[in-house]
Parts: sequence; C-alpha cells; structure tokens
Amino acid sequence: MYAVEVRDHVMIAHSLNRPVFGPARGLHGATYVVDAAFCADELDEDGLVVDIGLATTALRGILKPLDYANLDERPEFAGKITTTEFLARHIFDGLAAAAKGGDLGPAGRALARLKVTLHESHVARAWYEAAL
Repeated sequence: MYAVEVRDHVMIAHSLNRPVFGPARGLHGATYVVDAAFCADELDEDGLVVDIGLATTALRGILKPLDYANLDERPEFAGKITTTEFLARHIFDGLAAAAKGGDLGPAGRALARLKVTLHESHVARAWYEAAL
C-alpha cells in the first residue's frame, strides 16, 4: 500500500467534564500536531496517491474553525466529550468527505484508507483509522 502524509497543527481549549479526567475536567488548552495519512492500493496515472497540496489545503480547512476555539462553545460538539480520540475521528470524517467530494482531486476518490493522528505531546498520541 502507498501512502502520503501531511501535517498541520491546531490550538484548542476545552474541558472534559467527567470524573475520570481529573484536573482536565476544567477548561484547559491543548496544541495538537495533526498527521493525516492517505493510503491507496495503487498509484494514479500521474504516480500519485493524492496531491500533497490538495491534502494540505483540505486538512487546514478542517482545522481552521477549531483553531483558537473553545470547543465547549461550538454547537457541533454540544453534549460531546472532545477527547483526542474524538477529535481524530472528527478530522477523519472531514477528510473522508473531502476525498469523496473531489476536493483531493481524482486520486482522492480512489483512496483505500485514511489515518488521522493527533499528537497531544511528545509522549502521547491518539488516532482514528479506517477504510474509505
């Protein structure tokens, strides 16, 4: 399987209002390094998995509304616990829609898998990965 991976980052604020989260129950900030890996069984006629520029633009487009936002105040996250894992799936869903909608060019429609990893720190990360 072939893969192309692009990277960006996002700075958010949120609270994780469940006892299991201890001090993270209160409002706090996080800066995530976000990796998006696009996978294909075969290269397209131009020798690409996906155009890196289009992939980078799509990822930035999904992250931009979250950047410097308090996720507790965003209507799409009402009633949700915005863990790192949850956010990885949210970003995955946006990129999957971009691929299906043609925003990643013709090669995007032929992707086999997508993996979105959020690096919470230099020692912790979470991801969501699935077939498209």
